[in-house]
Amino acid sequence: MEELDSAILGGGCFWCLEAVYTRLDGVKSVVSGYAGGNVENPTYEQVCTGETCHAEVIKINYDPIKTNFETLLEWFWRCHNPTTLNRQGGDIGTQYRSVIYYENEIEKSIAHKSKKDADSSGIFENPIVTEIHALEIFYPAEEYHHDYYKKNPDAGYCTYIIRPKLEKLKLE
Repeated sequence: MEELDSAILGGGCFWCLEAVYTRLDGVKSVVSGYAGGNVENPTYEQVCTGETCHAEVIKINYDPIKTNFETLLEWFWRCHNPTTLNRQGGDIGTQYRSVIYYENEIEKSIAHKSKKDADSSGIFENPIVTEIHALEIFYPAEEYHHDYYKKNPDAGYCTYIIRPKLEKLKLE
């Protein structure tokens, strides 16, 4: 049985990130959820108030033989705008912040180096505001959030936000 590693990333709406990462080689599963807050087992409605301090995130389970944390972070910088504070497009609030959660010192070091390299690359006009924190706990989101794009490809958000993002990244 293969051993999988995991990564927890937040970059706006978890539906968008989930749709991107499920298409990457070596990614075995992606689970939408919440992290970084002060409420146990939060609901979507609670997180949307901004009062729980949770971010919408995804948990990526990946095969470390086929991909790695560095590659996942390269896609992270490409698939959202890490220079906007608490916002991605029309999604506004602290739950949409750009954040990398690390699970060990190696991931912490990789995350900081990746952010520094992305910030100095000249790709972004403004400074990167992505937060980097130790993961305390990940809470899976409610079932209806899982595989949202796959289950609802014709929903408005999918049609006007997710699909164009996938097309721009040449993933669809």
